[in-house]
Amino acid sequence: MTTSERGPRERMVFSAAQLLRRGGVAATGMREVAAHAGAPRGSLQHYFPGGKEQLVNEAVGWAGRYAAHRVARFLAALPEPTPSGLFAGMVRQWTDEYESAGFAGGCPVAAATVDCAETTASTREATAAAFAAWTGPVAAALTDMGVPRERSGSLATLMISSLEGAILMARAEQDVRALTTVSRELGPLLDAAVVHTAG
Repeated sequence: MTTSERGPRERMVFSAAQLLRRGGVAATGMREVAAHAGAPRGSLQHYFPGGKEQLVNEAVGWAGRYAAHRVARFLAALPEPTPSGLFAGMVRQWTDEYESAGFAGGCPVAAATVDCAETTASTREATAAAFAAWTGPVAAALTDMGVPRERSGSLATLMISSLEGAILMARAEQDVRALTTVSRELGPLLDAAVVHTAG
């Protein structure tokens, strides 16, 4: 769905997610969201009666669903799905962005977690739910590739937490080194978790 195909409410949630990933919660004001979305300021109150907290939480939810849907796209792009190939696709999304557009953007879920996890219970819950929405499809994909179910969830957590940490380091260093490192080092470990059945 392109930006022009989104309704005003969806545009504002999308815009909030984009602003969160660049400047965090404090820098994402309602005026900035309305301007970014091309929406009248009065519509924010109409669509988000809970104010900025509601808008941030919905943007975080959107980001979690977006990341979850990307898992299927990464898998579809692989000639032969492997855990390392999936993780490399997850990482490549970020290395491609950073190499083409610079290091201004990060993960909106991580930004909201850092800014609000201790102060706003609803946002902490929204960020936890977003990470769960993303971890679930990664774990399911690993299971489908032959990773035992009892390890899939743990490895999905390892993949996502490694990616999130590498994103932070890449932005701090203005270099994709951390991203390429986690992809290279975790790949063999992930593939080694696949149990090959005879037959």
